[in-house]
Amino acid sequence: MLLIKNGTVLTMAGDPIPEGQVLINEGKIIAVSKDISIGEDCEILDAKGGFIIPGIIDAHCHIGMCEDGLGFEGDDINEITDPATPQLRAIDAINPMDRSFTEAYENGVTCVCTGPGSANVVGGQFATIKTKGKRVDDMIVQPIASMKVAFGENPKRCYNNKKLSPSTRMATASILREYLFKTKNYLANKEKNSSFDMKLESLIPVVNGELNVKAHAHRVDDIFTAIRIAKEFGLKMTIEHCTEGHLVADEIAKEGFSAIVGPSLGSRSKVELREKSFTTPVALHKAGVKIALMTDHPVIPVHYLPLCAALAVRSGLDEETALKAITINPAEILGISDRVGSLEISKDADIAIFDRHPLDVQAKTTCVLINGEIVYQSK
Repeated sequence: MLLIKNGTVLTMAGDPIPEGQVLINEGKIIAVSKDISIGEDCEILDAKGGFIIPGIIDAHCHIGMCEDGLGFEGDDINEITDPATPQLRAIDAINPMDRSFTEAYENGVTCVCTGPGSANVVGGQFATIKTKGKRVDDMIVQPIASMKVAFGENPKRCYNNKKLSPSTRMATASILREYLFKTKNYLANKEKNSSFDMKLESLIPVVNGELNVKAHAHRVDDIFTAIRIAKEFGLKMTIEHCTEGHLVADEIAKEGFSAIVGPSLGSRSKVELREKSFTTPVALHKAGVKIALMTDHPVIPVHYLPLCAALAVRSGLDEETALKAITINPAEILGISDRVGSLEISKDADIAIFDRHPLDVQAKTTCVLINGEIVYQSK
């Protein structure tokens, strides 16, 4: 057993616990309280007056898919040869040896949802993984977490350069609808049709509403196209990026979709980012939309996710919601809150200890645990 003590426990499931304690056994949290009775054989980890929080979660990034400092040789984000590639799986491209994973867990990011980029209309399957490990199979939380689809500039630009479709927003929507219709027809006739189609097989859980769709959409018109198609086909969907979401926050709230917002840090590198601002998560939250924050790594290095939350606070988001947007909210949106996202009994002991409040830009991690094992400890 391991007892973490002498820190302010921010459980993300209730009120802070000053001078609180967290007890861990066999990789799971077994108690969270002000004072926990322990045996003599229990190991003690002193938080030294710091802050004890759940491991931070990035709900949308490409870590391990676009390796740090390698260029083409390590870039496996986009298969720009076909606008519809639902059969592609992130787990077949993630390199756990990418040094970005070390930077992630050393800075308190213990879980990420990573996968294909937005060059294709249907990009493929994201995976949710822990950030420490040598073999991706041993890091898996969700081998297939969601299906990536993309609207807006990226598919247009990538395929217009090849003189192929889609080169308009109309074609992007049409290609997505075509594959969804084909999948429904394939499923309806599957028993009497012996031919196998790997693309359509991959989309069956999507049309059945079992697998979430990650809809890359920055601009208002693209957000509403994503919503329109989701409603047409009864899709389970989250709005990814949602850069202009603050302009239509009430409408998004009315439709009931969650938003994974960002990357809000950095330059406005293309037309559809002209409204990029840290006020977006503020407006969405105030309208009643459940939000998570993302880095879109490598756009923003994944270990700067707490900084993004801090900048959202500076723009008007309350501190508790900002912390939830990088812990329990992404866990709930991804469907993994039974395991991670808060410090509660029976959950994975993914824990970050900071020397000061984690949204203080000068805060440093002093210790990080994943599955109850110390993976980083400052000297």
